[in-house]
Amino acid sequence: MKHLISPLDLSVSELKEILDLAGDIILDPKKYANVCHGKKLATLFYEPSTRTRLSFEAAMLNLGGSVLGFSSADSSSAAKGESVADTIRVISSYADICAMRHPKEGAPLVASIYSSIPVINAGDGGHNHPTQTLTDLLTIQTLKGRLNNLTVGFCGDLKFGRTVHSLINALVRYENINFVLISPDELKIPTYLREEVLDANHVPYKEVKVLEEVMPQLDLLYMTRVQKERFFNEEDYIRLKDSFILDAKKMEYAKKDMLVLHPLPRVNEIATEVDKDPRAVYFKQAEFGVYVRMALIMKLLEVETC
Repeated sequence: MKHLISPLDLSVSELKEILDLAGDIILDPKKYANVCHGKKLATLFYEPSTRTRLSFEAAMLNLGGSVLGFSSADSSSAAKGESVADTIRVISSYADICAMRHPKEGAPLVASIYSSIPVINAGDGGHNHPTQTLTDLLTIQTLKGRLNNLTVGFCGDLKFGRTVHSLINALVRYENINFVLISPDELKIPTYLREEVLDANHVPYKEVKVLEEVMPQLDLLYMTRVQKERFFNEEDYIRLKDSFILDAKKMEYAKKDMLVLHPLPRVNEIATEVDKDPRAVYFKQAEFGVYVRMALIMKLLEVETC
């Protein structure tokens, strides 16, 4: 049985299969309307979510399946002290597949050890968010036509941003990828990511503090919010939350075909005036999230079209 805990759980060829299937779903969604009839998805969300939880639910409903679960730890037996291991043992009796979001790194991995159904990591603390990575890859492949020969800028919270960590891990496996890491000193990517992923794979990157000076070089700009929930000190959050704000003036420095991605939710790091720019594709990106999760559910449940 296959689980998805980290983007690296999927080989490049498996990634291609999922992205190709998602691409076909985009072209002909009706063909997939009943492939999961009778199957149940459990969404175990110990942390708030809008897009990820609802896109998982939409994905399973689009496939003809059904959904059960909870949307916060307070509304589950976790509030009584039940362990993740015990919860997943019980849920395995109720559902065919599970998507879990948890504030503690490693919780979905623990669940996968005790589960008798496939477990999908829907985000664990500041660690990984593999289905957002699949969404990002599908967006890039669909709109840029390739996953290689790209200069990718990551801007904002690179220290706690699990979407950034996951996407870097995925993209280093493709040819001729260059990273530009744009953040204040306090929010730089973690040392392990720099040493064990970028340096170890000889991937070219540079770290800068000014967005405008690197905009002309970028094929993709991946914006992130400064996450209040990851800070222990509110003063640090207030000091850093407006570090980088993308507006129409900054967009003037960018290539005509540069794409702006964002995992959402947005706070104020992208001015609403940017939404009108055809290069701003973050709402399209959220839409693609449903299709790629449909493809992933099908692969993990080993179901096919009739």
